[in-house]
Amino acid sequence: MPNRVYIGFLRLPLLVRILMMALLVFLTFGITIHFLEPDTFPTIFDGIWWAIITASTVGYGDYVPHSFFGRVTALLLILFGVAFVSSYFGTLAAAAVTKQDALSEGKIPFKGAGHIIIIGWNERSKELIHKLTNTNDQQMIVLIDETLEANPVKSRYVHFIQGKGHVDDTIMKSDIENAEKVLITADRGNDELQADMNSILTLLTIKGLCPQVKCIIEILTAEQVVNAKRAGADEVIQSNKLTSVFMINSLHSKGDGLLLNVINQLQESRLSTNTVKNAEIGRSFREIGLKLIEDEFLLIGLKRGDDTILNPPNSFKIEEHDQLLMFK
Repeated sequence: MPNRVYIGFLRLPLLVRILMMALLVFLTFGITIHFLEPDTFPTIFDGIWWAIITASTVGYGDYVPHSFFGRVTALLLILFGVAFVSSYFGTLAAAAVTKQDALSEGKIPFKGAGHIIIIGWNERSKELIHKLTNTNDQQMIVLIDETLEANPVKSRYVHFIQGKGHVDDTIMKSDIENAEKVLITADRGNDELQADMNSILTLLTIKGLCPQVKCIIEILTAEQVVNAKRAGADEVIQSNKLTSVFMINSLHSKGDGLLLNVINQLQESRLSTNTVKNAEIGRSFREIGLKLIEDEFLLIGLKRGDDTILNPPNSFKIEEHDQLLMFK
């Protein structure tokens, strides 16, 4: 039995063991000084109070031993008690520093709900995190990347996890079951096809662990879009296609930068979607558009299933489950 208690004690965290030994020293010397000098220390609590104050080097001087054995007890308390107190606070400080370093290095799992997970550190995710952390309605972001050695963003709203996105242990550290959305960015440092394969593998890992979480994936090659959807992607972003559209517009424009201005408006989150209400079902696109203008919204189209319809005819009828696309 004593051996089992001793083994159980050794299994406790170092900080807890030091604290328990320090408390044992305080109790022992407090009770001892009470029996050695009952007139000076009327109660056991007075003795324990004196032991703690003496060992912590505070030394109020409200209780002072006067007898020879009382002073010897005080000397022994200083030798043993101060050592335990110093060890305790030293270990506490070291644990705090170790915890902070582990948090910065991405070794601490995240616990929370309603957060956004971004996989991959690059210029796109950097810009995205910057915009998300500078909004009024700030949301927790979990950044996962295997190339970084420390959290690149100095914000309390960004939690960094170091590791590969297609490894189960790494994904589980992000509390994936309680996440709102996941954004998988492409690694442009690799071959485009290889980058897409890695992104799809990460998507399969996430969907295998948590099928209900919404996943947005960046795909570089058009051929892999179908595979991304097969893997369970809720939304696929073809970044190369978007870049090509921008380049073509710049080549054919007269230098007015029209598309760039539109993109800047989108960056300000002025484009939004809204599910149609029951009263709007069966009404024409023109009727809904005029009503939204009164609320200072501009209706530009709608999303029906997987299709996005921009500027349909005025007589176009709104159906159930349609999503209206509008500018604020």
